[in-house]
Amino acid sequence: MIQDTAWLLLIASLPTKPAAARMRLWRGARALGCGSLRDGAYLLPLRPECDAAMRALAGEVRQAGGAAEVLHVAADGSQDEAFRRLFDRNENYGRLLAAIRAALTASTPSARDAQTLRREFKSIVATDYFPGEAQKQAEAALTELAALADGEPRPTQGEICRVATADFLGRTWATRQHLWVDRMASAWLIRRFIDPQAKFLWLDDPQQCPPQALGFDFDGAAFTHVGTLPERVSFEVLAASFGLESDPALARIAAIVHCLDVGGVPVAEAAGIEAVLGGLRADPANSGDDDQLLAAASRVFDGLYTNYSKETTHD
Repeated sequence: MIQDTAWLLLIASLPTKPAAARMRLWRGARALGCGSLRDGAYLLPLRPECDAAMRALAGEVRQAGGAAEVLHVAADGSQDEAFRRLFDRNENYGRLLAAIRAALTASTPSARDAQTLRREFKSIVATDYFPGEAQKQAEAALTELAALADGEPRPTQGEICRVATADFLGRTWATRQHLWVDRMASAWLIRRFIDPQAKFLWLDDPQQCPPQALGFDFDGAAFTHVGTLPERVSFEVLAASFGLESDPALARIAAIVHCLDVGGVPVAEAAGIEAVLGGLRADPANSGDDDQLLAAASRVFDGLYTNYSKETTHD
């Protein structure tokens, strides 16, 4: 059985000239994220994928007229710790986190910035053989950046205030167009439990929301994400604002929406619901028509609510 205390050591030597072969070796070892003990001595943890890559690198050295051997090395406690330090990626993640935080402070983070930083993250992860807290922090920050770049609202602070449903009947509600999970579920909740006669506006630019409309799920909206650790998504904020939290079936749906929108505690059904809603969103019949998309998604949420209500009754 391969253990983390077992290592691969590539010992390679090449003629001084031509220098191109030595450069290829150095670049190959760097691409694999090898730890360097000295010139021509490179280290990786003993794992099947590392073993195959290291042997391929050794083969290139031999083809270039050099000598190479891949050795299996067992390290004791102190030596193992010293070897692991050669693979410390905290500095890499630190630089990445600084770039992510700089992007997060921008008024409107761009999708291109988020994609570029995600690629950098994947590059670090590819050779992060002993991932830790730094990787988790970078991934969480990237998730936040991607959400903001996609127009997701920044969570506000403060308490969620209870409001009277009677004051919100027959209103026009507005949110960002091209509906996805939180906005789909929130619009369904509004029409099903809060304002049956609700009319919806799908905004290209949330900053142009008409003053008479009730906004949800965008920065500055009347109902949007609130708090941190844990953050409550717009669906949860609406449920709390209108006194719907005590409904066990809605609580089950809220857990799914939260999981799909901001992550957190995994929910078994979430992946399946995401696939169904993604299919509805991609269906040409709903493409570019958020009213049609909401109607289709509402049938999904109606089914979930009926099923969860039935389970609660039987319990």
